[in-house]
This record gives sequence, C-alpha cells and structure tokens, in this order.
Amino acid sequence: MSTAAQQKANRIYRARLEQRGFKRFEVTARATDRDLLRALARRLTEDGPDVDQTRSAVRELVANVSSQPGGILLALRRSPLVGADLDLSRERINGRRVDL
Repeated sequence: MSTAAQQKANRIYRARLEQRGFKRFEVTARATDRDLLRALARRLTEDGPDVDQTRSAVRELVANVSSQPGGILLALRRSPLVGADLDLSRERINGRRVDL
C-alpha cells in the first residue's frame, strides 16, 4: 500500500506528464521483451528526426498486422496448401454404446 504522500506525488507527477503531452498506459508482453519495449518507449518520448524515423519504421512494421475482419480467411487463402486437392473427408462414427 502506498501512503497518502506517495499517492499525491504520483498524481502530481502524472499531471506534469500529461501537460507535456504524455500518457501513462500498461502493456502486456513477454518478459524477454521488457527491455526492448522500455527502450522503445523512452526513445519515443524524445524529439528529433531520429525519433520520427523510428516511429515511421515501427508504424510500417505493425501496419502489416491486419485487424480487419476476415483476416483469418485471407491468411488461409495465402496458404501454400491452396489448390493442393487434399481429401479431408472422414468416416462418420456415431459413438460407442454406454450402459447407464
């Protein structure tokens, strides 16, 4: 538990950040990516042309991730098995007899 003084300090600190245009948020990721994500977040808080290049590169990488409906269907259509004429039929089994 944090004390009232700690809570007040956090509130003041976050208000100052918000005045500078920053917003605090939580990200869920793998533990191995922790340092990478922190370094990226730190880098994005800076100003300058290098940061703009970094931001553009990250946007380009994540733009390829489709969040549109039907993404699974599109992925299946790009599959190398398309047109392979696989026979996926199987014998229908009604189940087993059970004594109750």
